Amino acid sequence: MLSATGRTIVKKITASMTIIRKIAALLSLALLFGPAGAAGQTAREATALKIDVPIKVDGVLDEAPWKQAPVLSDFIQFEPERGAAASAATAVRILYDSTAIYIAFENADPEPGRIAARIAKRDADLREDDAVGVFFDTHNNRRDCYFFWTNLLGTQHDGRIIDNGLTTDSTWDGLWRSAARKTETGWTVEMAIELASLKYKPGRQRSWGLGLVRSFPRRLEKSCWQGAVDSTFRVSQFGRLTGLDLERAARRLQVIPHAIGKLEDWGTVGAKAGLDARYAFSQTVSGNLTLNPDFATVEADQERINLTRFELSLPEKRNFFLEGKEIYNQRIQLFYSRRIGDIYGGAKLYGKAGGFEFYGLTVQTKPDEAAGTGSANFSVLRLKKDILKDSSIGFLMANRLVEGRNTGTTGLDTSINFSRVLHFTGQLAVSYGEAKGSNVAFFLRPSIDMATFHFHVRYTQLGETFGDNANAVGFIRDDNRRELDSALSKTFWFKHGFLERLDYRSNYNIYWGLNGTLRSWQIDQTLGLDLRNKFSLEADHTEEYKLFEQEFRNRHTEFTLGYNTREWQSASLAYGFGRNFGLGFDLIKGAVNFRIARALSVEYGLTRLVFNPDPEGDSTWLHSLRATYNFTNDLFLKLYYQVNSAIDKVAIQALFVWRFQPPFGLIHFAYQRGSTVFGVAGERIDTLFLKLAYMF
Repeated sequence: MLSATGRTIVKKITASMTIIRKIAALLSLALLFGPAGAAGQTAREATALKIDVPIKVDGVLDEAPWKQAPVLSDFIQFEPERGAAASAATAVRILYDSTAIYIAFENADPEPGRIAARIAKRDADLREDDAVGVFFDTHNNRRDCYFFWTNLLGTQHDGRIIDNGLTTDSTWDGLWRSAARKTETGWTVEMAIELASLKYKPGRQRSWGLGLVRSFPRRLEKSCWQGAVDSTFRVSQFGRLTGLDLERAARRLQVIPHAIGKLEDWGTVGAKAGLDARYAFSQTVSGNLTLNPDFATVEADQERINLTRFELSLPEKRNFFLEGKEIYNQRIQLFYSRRIGDIYGGAKLYGKAGGFEFYGLTVQTKPDEAAGTGSANFSVLRLKKDILKDSSIGFLMANRLVEGRNTGTTGLDTSINFSRVLHFTGQLAVSYGEAKGSNVAFFLRPSIDMATFHFHVRYTQLGETFGDNANAVGFIRDDNRRELDSALSKTFWFKHGFLERLDYRSNYNIYWGLNGTLRSWQIDQTLGLDLRNKFSLEADHTEEYKLFEQEFRNRHTEFTLGYNTREWQSASLAYGFGRNFGLGFDLIKGAVNFRIARALSVEYGLTRLVFNPDPEGDSTWLHSLRATYNFTNDLFLKLYYQVNSAIDKVAIQALFVWRFQPPFGLIHFAYQRGSTVFGVAGERIDTLFLKLAYMF
C-alpha cells in the first residue's frame, strides 16, 4: 500500500493536472479562435536564376550569374529577440541547372577574426560554429523538407525533417558540395546540391518551400529569411521558391560495391564482399538493394549509466537502414531497426506519389547463435497520407518471421495542426504473436508550441502483453499501464545584465496498471541559466514512486556547472545524489571538448556512480575518450577508448577514413580491441579491418 505521504503527493499531482487540463482547454480555445490562431503571416517569395554552365564551388562568388541572381536578405531573429532585424546582414542568391541547385551566402561579420570554425566531422551539430542552413520543401506540402548546413570549413550536415518539425533526422546523406571563404567583411559560402539526391516532381513553374537560417553563436543568435517563425524547423512557415523549371535528374542508378579484409587475433584471416545499390524509378520513388552488407566497422555505441529498470534505446548507425528512417519514428515505437542483427541481404522501396509517402523494407538475417534461433525475415510497411493543409495520417506494420512463427505490430497514427501553435498527435496500435491477452495500445497528445513556450498533455494506454510481442520488432520499455503526463517549458531572454537566457522545464507523470494499481508517479523539474560570461548553471530534480516487487521512493538531484566558448570548446562538471531502488548514491560526471590544434580535437567524458550500501558491487566507472585528427573534412583519423567497470569492459577502436567520393566512396582502415557493442564486455582480442567502397 502507498504511504500517507505518497497518497498526499498523488492527490496533489492529480489536482495539479486537473487544473493544467482546464488551463490547456481555455488556451486551446483562445488559440483556435483568437487572433493568434487566425492570423497567419504572408509567406515570402523568392526566385532562382536558371543557368547553362555549372558553378565552380570554391566559396568565391566571382561568377557572373551570382551578380545577376535576385538577392534574398532582411533576415529576422528567431532568438534572442524574436521578430527583430538580424544584428548582422546576410544575403543569399540561388541558381540552378539541369543537374544541381546552387546557393550562395554572403555573411557580414564586424569581427571576421572571431568567426567560429572548429567542427570538421560530417553530420556533427554545427550550432557551436558560425553556420548557415538551407531547407527545401521539394514537395511544397508544408510538412517535410531536406536541410543542408555548412560552416567556414565547408563541413556538411544534412538530413530530413517531417511532420512540420515534429521529427528531425540527420542520418540521411545527400550528394552535394560546399566551400566557404573568409573575407574582409565576414565570410561567404557556396553550395551545390545534386538534384539526383532529392525527391521532387519535375515540370515547369514548380514551387518549393524555402527556409534560410544563419547561426551566430557568439551572440546566441539565430536568424531566418522566412520571417518571425515559431521554430526554425516549422516547415509550414517557410517561404516559397517559385518559377522552377525542373527536369528529371539524369542519374538513375547508383551502385556501391565494397570489399572487406579482416585479421583477427593476429592469426585468423577473413574476407568478404558486398553490394549496395539505389535505383530511381522516378524522381519521387527509389529502391535500395543490399547484399552481404558491412555492419562491422560502424562507430561504437557509447556506454551510459542506466538508473532505471528499463532497456535503453540506441541510435541506428548502419547505412542501409538510414534513408527514410525518419518516416517510422513514432511515440509508440512499432519498428526499431536495432532489433535486426547481421543480415544476408535486403531490399526497400521509398518514395512519395499522389499525396502518399510510403516505405517498404524486407531483410533476411543470419542465424542468431546467442538467442538460439535460426534465420529470420523482418518486413516493414509504412504509409502516410497528407490531409488538410499541413497534417497527415499514417499506417505501419512490422513483422518478424522465424521458424514459421509471425510476431509483430500494426497501427495507425496522425499528426494534425489545428493552427500555428495548436497541434495534436495520436496513435492506435496492436501487437500479435505468442503472448495472448490485451495487445492494444494508444495515445492522445494535444500540444501548444510557440517560439519560447511548449505545453502538452498526453494519455497513453498499453495492453498487458502488448510489449511481449511488440519487442520482437519494436521498442516498448514497459506495458500494462494507463499513463497520464504533461510537460511545460519556457525560455526567457534578457537584453541587459549578467543573465542572457533562462530555461525552465517541468514534467509530471503518473501511471497505473490496467487493474487500477498505482505503479508509478514522477515529477521532473529543471532550471537552466546561461550567463554572459559564457558560464552556465543547471539544476535538475526528480522525485518518483515505483512499485515493482515492493514500493520504492527514488529521488535524484543534480547540479551542473558548464563553460562554453561558443566556438565548439566546452567543459562541464556535475554532481548528483539521491536514492535509487533502496540504495543511496552519489554521481559525478565530467565532460570536456577542446581543440589541441586546428586539426586535432578531443572529447572526454567521465562518470562515477557510487552506491551506498553497495552489496552487489554495482558502483561504476565510465570513461570515454574520442580524439579526431582531420587532415581534411574527408580524410581523418579517429580514436575511441571506453571503460565500463561494472561489466569489466575495456574497448579501443581506431578508425582511419578517406572519403574520396563523399559520402559513399571511401577507404576504412580500423583497429579494434574488445567489444564495441553497448553493454557487452566481449573478448579482448585484436582485430584489423580494411574496407574499400566505390560508387558507380
